[in-house]
Amino acid sequence: MMQNPDNTQGRMDGGISMRTAMPWILAALLLLVMPFVFQSNSAITIMNQMGITIVFALSYNMLLGQAGMLSFGHAVYMGVGGFVCVHVMNWGIFGSIPLPALPLVGGIFGMLLACVVGYFSTRKAGTVFAMISLGVGELIAACSVIIVVFFGGEEGVSGDRTYGLPFFGVEFLNQVEVYYLTAGWLLISAMLMYLFSRTPIGRMANAVRDNPERAEFLGYSSRWVRYNSFVAAGFFAGIAGGLFAINYEILTEENLNLTTSGSILLVTFLGGVGVFFGPVVGAIVFTLLQTVLSLETEIWSLYVGALFVATVMFFPSGLAGVMQMHVVPIKLGKWRLLVMPYVTTLVPAIFCIIGVSGLIEVLFHARHAAIGETEMTLFWVTFQHTAILPWVVFALLALSGFWLARRNAPSLLDAWHRANTPDGADT
Repeated sequence: MMQNPDNTQGRMDGGISMRTAMPWILAALLLLVMPFVFQSNSAITIMNQMGITIVFALSYNMLLGQAGMLSFGHAVYMGVGGFVCVHVMNWGIFGSIPLPALPLVGGIFGMLLACVVGYFSTRKAGTVFAMISLGVGELIAACSVIIVVFFGGEEGVSGDRTYGLPFFGVEFLNQVEVYYLTAGWLLISAMLMYLFSRTPIGRMANAVRDNPERAEFLGYSSRWVRYNSFVAAGFFAGIAGGLFAINYEILTEENLNLTTSGSILLVTFLGGVGVFFGPVVGAIVFTLLQTVLSLETEIWSLYVGALFVATVMFFPSGLAGVMQMHVVPIKLGKWRLLVMPYVTTLVPAIFCIIGVSGLIEVLFHARHAAIGETEMTLFWVTFQHTAILPWVVFALLALSGFWLARRNAPSLLDAWHRANTPDGADT
């Protein structure tokens, strides 16, 4: 029996739609069950921070990854949106605004600021835009110390989210309720940003990023394409600022200075600017490194910086790009060829990293510990930094791990080539 072409096409379209929607459904389910898996307050706080960072990083990727605009001042839109939300918390009008709608207020004010700044900053791209964004960021950061009535000076501005009206009986008194609010806005914002990337403006942003002259030849204004992307990015950055205000109930100058803008640049590059979900991966990894490593060592930022440099040098497509590189071996059914080469190469590399970090930690403790304080704990082992044995052990781990990893690297490259080559193809 012949099938109706129209019905067949409808099922094909439905399959494509379901395949597109499935990652979002799984993400929503994951966000829903996470508090049941990680029930401690500290874990929920970390997850809240991850959600805020993901929204902020995705908004930055609208500039850098999609439109090719390197910004050093993106934090000002998040910061201004957050400051406005804190002030709304302290005003009487907050009694008529439900708390879940507050991030939208931050998004609107972040968008308004982006409308003003983007009007003159998006006239040019490349280095000119980057320098203008740096200047605007420093200007507003300086204003945070001068305009005390809005920014609160060095102490910042604090608010109380419980002043708002209950939302269906929920008063957001505990972190779990704040988590679900953050998760809801994370899912909504991510979906909207994904849809924006699929609109004609989002598509043309990619064209303007890659070849602005050709986009102009086709009749599109490169400047206005960049401007629309800039304004949209400011809106979602303001939403992230509103979520930050709800979660922490305080904002300071640190939320809009160059350090915060540099951190989100690091997060985006770490995850991968060429992939939509790259900033999601980068935000999760960065937040875990920031929270876990900061509890174990005072020089955690050194390791994060080293990871960033290694990612830019060896994996310019970011961690998400590394994940996508394995799609071909999986489709070809040859991923098993990579298992043993990964083990024989990456395990020694991990021991090398442990050895190098151990030497750094022992040296740091020896130089900065109080006089007479020679005992330290590293990798759950307590020892004296004046003893020779720890130095020898960490040095041997670093040297032997580096030697083994380098010796086995050619076999990994050969296995990678075979895993990415279809059967019967010329090698």
